[in-house]
Amino acid sequence: MGVANQEAIKQFRLLMEEVDEPLKNTFENVHQGYPNETLMRFLKARDMNVGKAHKMLLDCLQWRMDSEIDNILAKPIIPTDLYRAVRDSQLVGLSGYSKEGHPVIAVGVGQSTFDKASVNYYVQSHIQMNEYRDRVVLPSATKKYGQYIGTCVKVLDMTGLRLSALNQIKLLTVISTIDDLNYPEKTDTYYIVNVPYIFSACWKVVKPLLQERTRKKIQVLQGCGRDELLKIMDYASLPHFCRKEGSGSSRHSDNGRTNNCFSLDHPFHQELYNFVKQQAVLRESIAPIKQGSFHVNFPEAAPEGAEIARKIESEFHKFGNQNQNGLTKSLSGLRVHGA
Repeated sequence: MGVANQEAIKQFRLLMEEVDEPLKNTFENVHQGYPNETLMRFLKARDMNVGKAHKMLLDCLQWRMDSEIDNILAKPIIPTDLYRAVRDSQLVGLSGYSKEGHPVIAVGVGQSTFDKASVNYYVQSHIQMNEYRDRVVLPSATKKYGQYIGTCVKVLDMTGLRLSALNQIKLLTVISTIDDLNYPEKTDTYYIVNVPYIFSACWKVVKPLLQERTRKKIQVLQGCGRDELLKIMDYASLPHFCRKEGSGSSRHSDNGRTNNCFSLDHPFHQELYNFVKQQAVLRESIAPIKQGSFHVNFPEAAPEGAEIARKIESEFHKFGNQNQNGLTKSLSGLRVHGA
């Protein structure tokens, strides 16, 4: 770490010593024993500007308090059938670890439908996976590999990406904004695989809008990306949709649902769901837990994010007009409120 970075962290720590005790308490859940590394994440997200990074972190901590994020891992999505429906329509999971110990997060972008529950449940599920990653998975990896591991790699499967994905832009903007503001610099590299033409068309207009540090993290691979990904992870950690060309993010892999890291039957999701239920039992002894989804405050998208969403929407409309297919639904069909 350079002298300039050390000085920035020193200034940042002095500012954090002045914040109220409740904010300091929730900050402990954020840094998990690694405050300097966490401060550096926020500094990177604000181009090493200490003042802006400090405001970003304070806003994050206040959001955590207002939305009771520290307790979200004690709020299971029940009944189990509802959570299974969420998992079957919000395709994300942990497939393994890279050779350097980074968790490999697989995301089925093209086949996620987000149509089995309200937006609040999908946001709740996403934040729970973020918190479980930060409080359980990454600390465990740090201990196992004998070095600090604070980031993951993500493999995004674009199989099945269609015009109807336009219906999801509002929700995806909410989720990405939550990540940008409250979980910055948690992904080391994004690998994009199984790319259809519609993605390529959008990528051409979106790429120039991204900040340089974000562009450097994104690698678009040929086909299922297997050969390239095997350079950084073992075969066992490959997401199932990367194991053979044309397999896509099938919900039924050759070895059954437990090999599909998106499925609730996969060991990762079983461990996560059992952990949340256990935490709920512990919390129940303190105060009864209300039923229904866990509502959080949805942040406003940054101007850059809003512009990217508009560009994607514009490209999808162009593509729809060229193919005379139109769109299956309008954005107004997205259910933001209600359980």
